[in-house]
Amino acid sequence: MQADFWHDMWESGVVGFHQTEINGFLQQYWQRLGLHGDETVLVPLCGKSLDMLWLSGQGHKVLGVELSQKALDEFLDENKLTSAPLVHAHFCGYQLAAMALLCGDFFHLSAADCEVVKAVYDRAALVALPPEMRKQYAAHLQTILPAGTKMLLVNLEYDQSLLNGPPFSVPESEIRQLFANCSRIEVVFEQSLQRKGVAAQEKVLLIEF
Repeated sequence: MQADFWHDMWESGVVGFHQTEINGFLQQYWQRLGLHGDETVLVPLCGKSLDMLWLSGQGHKVLGVELSQKALDEFLDENKLTSAPLVHAHFCGYQLAAMALLCGDFFHLSAADCEVVKAVYDRAALVALPPEMRKQYAAHLQTILPAGTKMLLVNLEYDQSLLNGPPFSVPESEIRQLFANCSRIEVVFEQSLQRKGVAAQEKVLLIEF
């Protein structure tokens, strides 16, 4: 998928993946990561997710990465947040008191950018990517994250032949293959639901790098 796809989507305002409330799985299962509460959390492909506000409210520092400048601008405007321009070699963005929002290509994120990251929250990143990009995404995370980093991953599975993505269907078997080198992959919740009339499974996984 090309960057233009996401830019066009944000420009159109058709962003069905954006949730207008804090994600319930985040609130229910975040404590399962066993964090102290003041860690830096990476939120890949963050959009204008309100979940970043929840994480910040728990005491975490947030590092959000998003391709669309419009998404980040809307996040700041809609939540009446004050920020300063962020200086970075590969990103533009915004610096807040306990939050850094990087605008640019996620794959330009480096290990130096993530040296203090202790956790990752992925609600809509992995499922936003087609198969080849999922491989790149998982490999990149394992390259840039410190050992021991923990991730909360919200995933969706359905018959891909019946619906187009995104969000794409990502089988649990694929996740286990993508993150096979990680020390822990655990499904902590799963439920059946309908997505546009198609049977689907939503799962919450904990992964430790």
